[in-house]
Amino acid sequence: MRLARENPRWGYQRIVGELKGLGVAVSATSVRTWLREGGLGPVGTRPGSTWREFIRAHRQSLLAVDFFTVETVWLQRLYVLFFIELGTRRVHFAGCTPTPSGPWVTQQARQLTWTLAERQEPLRFLIRDRDQKFSESFDRVFQSDGIEIVRTPFRAPQANGVAERFVRTVRAECLDWLLVLNAQHLEQVVRIFIDHYNCHRPHRSLALAPPAPVRLPAGEWSGACVLRRDRLGGAIHEYTLAA
Repeated sequence: MRLARENPRWGYQRIVGELKGLGVAVSATSVRTWLREGGLGPVGTRPGSTWREFIRAHRQSLLAVDFFTVETVWLQRLYVLFFIELGTRRVHFAGCTPTPSGPWVTQQARQLTWTLAERQEPLRFLIRDRDQKFSESFDRVFQSDGIEIVRTPFRAPQANGVAERFVRTVRAECLDWLLVLNAQHLEQVVRIFIDHYNCHRPHRSLALAPPAPVRLPAGEWSGACVLRRDRLGGAIHEYTLAA
């Protein structure tokens, strides 16, 4: 029963073979009978893996993409495009623009793939919503590198929960405390925050470590040698040991 639940694509013979490898001799007929009595029928009638199980199983090879919007002091709406690696929580800032057209989004995707080419472990999936700004040419950029596109269901932002959580974080810890003047100002602000997010900010999902920590030489700690670094005019504080 456990093998069938954990592997919904396994047929009776596959389960029999797995059991044989564990030293258990049983016929396919017996397996079929037990599964039917337990409410588990043939392959195709059993429930597949859930979205959460898929994320957990592939998180080290998953990349997500999303937009969020920011209003300037002149009431201009700007769109910020970013990517986030689900395994490491590392964020890649793609750019911001008042007019996120399909060609613009595709060009940002190309620039990102050049950066991802340096990874030791390749990414296999890209999670995105069904926004029309993500065109076919956008998908082809990643598919040409062997990355499969996974589209989330309609009106289901929780399906891209890691990206949505980053949006909430950047708003609560940065953008809600600043007045954005224009696209250039917003780009500078977001870049600084993402650098803080990737290199300094602790994450609960990473055992309170940042995605890409800056390695500092080990030294004897004392309260007197802790320095505070202010970023974005003091909206963000970072603490480091003095040399």
